Amino acid sequence: MTKNRKWIILFLTPGIILFIFVFLISIVLLVGTSFTSWSIGSSISFSGIKNYIYLFTKDKDFITSIFNTIIWIGLQSTVHIFIGVVLALILSRARWYTSIVRTIFFIPNIISSAALGLLFLCIMNPQFGMVNNIITKITGNQFAHNWFMNPDTAFFSVTMTWLPYAGLVTILVMAEMASISKEIYEAASIDGASNFQQNIYIVLPMMRNIIGTATILAATSMLQKLDIIIMTTGGGPGARTMNMPMYLYKTALVDNNYGLANAQGVILIVLGLITLISVRKIYRMDKER
Repeated sequence: MTKNRKWIILFLTPGIILFIFVFLISIVLLVGTSFTSWSIGSSISFSGIKNYIYLFTKDKDFITSIFNTIIWIGLQSTVHIFIGVVLALILSRARWYTSIVRTIFFIPNIISSAALGLLFLCIMNPQFGMVNNIITKITGNQFAHNWFMNPDTAFFSVTMTWLPYAGLVTILVMAEMASISKEIYEAASIDGASNFQQNIYIVLPMMRNIIGTATILAATSMLQKLDIIIMTTGGGPGARTMNMPMYLYKTALVDNNYGLANAQGVILIVLGLITLISVRKIYRMDKER
């Protein structure tokens, strides 16, 4: 260890320098300016915790954005992960359609969110959208529902632009499943275990860490979701589909209130840390499987 210390220091130094200048200094500035009154064109003045008091006591749209973000984190951590894991278990058994389904299911994950948003705007268009046309043909009555701008369906419509497409989760779980020895499956088969029993009692317990990792990726992606909301609803109608990144964007770049926006950024980081710690504890990722 002592002999290699200089090489360890040499290889770690670039990463440490990058972390300090790109992340650490930025976070310190973010936290510091969250206690100020600051907008472009005016001087910065210290305001204490007024920004935080305002957000939690007077800003109803911000509370709505937190509520929506937490719901989406919950859906991504459960429904999204469930879809990806189930598909991985189905496709893990080599069949003629495995590679075809896996490729098709992964396509939405390689399309940019902006393009996906435009695609869904067309699919759910009230005049010529495929969804309304299908409902019209089934019912026989003209159906022209504005899915993204109706308060009753906007949240559901935005959610469906990403929730079912768990291709990344499927790929991660299948890659981990490939490391399980075939001898384990053979021994289980000899003992009379069905495929379902093997998945429940052998595969899933061994997949705990990778499912936890996939859950962290899926959940924290909701703390970054911005472009597809801008493309579809812009956070509306009202604040029905407003999430924290969208509201931070609006506060900083539209309202020109950077002090308040940075306070929102600090809260967003705290929510991310809570999410990360919670998932790690739920999946007991610090313990060996």
